[in-house]
Amino acid sequence: MTIIVNADDLGLNEHNTKAIAEAFAKGLITDTTMLANGAYFNEAVVLAKQQGFFDRIGVHLNLTEGEPLTGAIKDCSRFVTDGRFNKQYDRSKRLTDAEKRAIYLELTAQVEKLQQAGIVINHADSHHHIHTMRYVAPIAAQVCREHGINKIRLYRNLDQSSWGKRIAKKRYNRWLRKQGFITTDYFAYVMDIVGGEIPDNTEILVHPDYDGDGVLIDRRGVRDGIPFGNPLIDLSGDESIVLKGYSQL
Repeated sequence: MTIIVNADDLGLNEHNTKAIAEAFAKGLITDTTMLANGAYFNEAVVLAKQQGFFDRIGVHLNLTEGEPLTGAIKDCSRFVTDGRFNKQYDRSKRLTDAEKRAIYLELTAQVEKLQQAGIVINHADSHHHIHTMRYVAPIAAQVCREHGINKIRLYRNLDQSSWGKRIAKKRYNRWLRKQGFITTDYFAYVMDIVGGEIPDNTEILVHPDYDGDGVLIDRRGVRDGIPFGNPLIDLSGDESIVLKGYSQL
């Protein structure tokens, strides 16, 4: 079976970015996605070139954390407070025309910042999964299509969601493919596949980071400013699994 292991949040900060580089060096991940507005963006570009994973980078679209790249979104109080994304807006509420335009401009700027750095973007996903949101999804899809990005992460579909949530996820995933985007068949967190058989053509999400002792982990959260989590999943010893990158989809 073929599996993608994608690390989110490249460029978010120094420790996260260096943890992703170490995970690549140890063969624990196949891809990563990058935050254009991350505090460590420029250093992450250099590190990716130096350590040989510059061709394994996707864009991590972001409307929830950090400082926006564009001005129009800063006038949208649902998204931005004091010049920074606030995570507080109601995701079920329809967008105004001004908000749609602001989101389009912001996501466009994020994609183009990676491209201007020389990155050939091999797929797209998003911070806190905003690209799967009902009213943001069409905008994200449009931006990707306009910039030659034809591979996008699914809505998580190996978890134990409620009946209604499973239906919504199936609809989104079906819609994404009808839009012409290439996807895996499944998308999961590590917790979804531990102790069970991993289906073929699955993307597994990880968040490489370092705990308080400097040990490489899959971050599950932050407590008192210190990341915590479990060891990164290591599939390299399983002869039934072939690790592949998004560029091979």
